[in-house]
Amino acid sequence: MEVYSEKQQIRAAIDALKSKNLTLGLVPTMGALHDGHLQLVKKALANNDKVVVSVFVNPTQFDNNEDLVKYPRTLEKDIALLKTVSRNDILVYTPTIEDIYEGNTVSENFDFDGLEFEMEGKFRHGHFDGVGTIVKRFFEIVKPHQAYFGEKDFQQLAIIKKLVEKHDIPITIVGCKIHREANGLAMSSRNTRLKPEYKKAAPFIFKTLKTAKELFGTKSANKIIEWVEKQFANHDLLELEYIIIADTETLKPVKRKSNQKSYRAFIAVYADDIRLIDNIALN
Repeated sequence: MEVYSEKQQIRAAIDALKSKNLTLGLVPTMGALHDGHLQLVKKALANNDKVVVSVFVNPTQFDNNEDLVKYPRTLEKDIALLKTVSRNDILVYTPTIEDIYEGNTVSENFDFDGLEFEMEGKFRHGHFDGVGTIVKRFFEIVKPHQAYFGEKDFQQLAIIKKLVEKHDIPITIVGCKIHREANGLAMSSRNTRLKPEYKKAAPFIFKTLKTAKELFGTKSANKIIEWVEKQFANHDLLELEYIIIADTETLKPVKRKSNQKSYRAFIAVYADDIRLIDNIALN
């Protein structure tokens, strides 16, 4: 498996592949890989000859410096996991901050047609400018044919699709379904930081979302939100930050349901000091 830490190196390797008319997929990650990431890589490999997996903890998308410092960094383990998928068809790109930002570690400013101001955007100031900056940079360096992102970060997926559309970037964005642990908890690199009692409690999040989906057929969005808020108000360990039922196109909260639109429930919950997000399609 080839591992590159400098953009000049990986660009040369990619140029050599493209000279052979090989197709290239990209799976951007912040490392601390788990089976959810591996599913993205497997899907990318099924659709492309070679896949670049980037491993980079991007400082400009963290609004909380403590979260940035504590974010798990497990590069050797990540590479070992990727080798279980393929030893020959994956290129790993592990740039330094200097290699990406060239001494100017700040975000570009983006207009995502308002998608950036909904949900996570209300709670994480500047987050999506950071996401847009790093993803656009990886697209410029790697120039993949396709790029793969998980639906757990559904808002991020929508914003990256908007980025490609507005900047006329010739890359196909592929959304991949949420990969869950056996107990229903959405897989996340942050799950490794959960204390045992919170790890045991966390599946309550998805259980509540599944019930919200059942209620969506007969109850209004407001009634469902009130019900979810009550469930967490009565929970001893988990603290609800938000529950929003939104139109999947605009990400705006639904006021009145329409049979012509699709909706998802989006949730953010604190398990001690670990912030967990999840979502579920409602119709």
